[in-house]
Amino acid sequence: MTADGCHGDACITCGDIAVEVTVLRLLPESLAIVDNGEGNEEEVSVALVSAEVGDTILVHASEAIAVVHRAGSEGVDAR
Repeated sequence: MTADGCHGDACITCGDIAVEVTVLRLLPESLAIVDNGEGNEEEVSVALVSAEVGDTILVHASEAIAVVHRAGSEGVDAR
């Protein structure tokens, strides 16, 4: 599937898989700017999770569905 904003096999805006991304900035209205690990920034919803800047979150279809690692928690996953 190819759409604007898609990168390779893992498109966090329209893909059918979830990918881990890093929260760069929190925005109003439960949105965040994230880094997908390939140097690309994308906007996603964090309405379903309690994410903070630096956290690694799991995103599916532009929606954060889990926090998998908290920023500053050395060696401890939030899973």
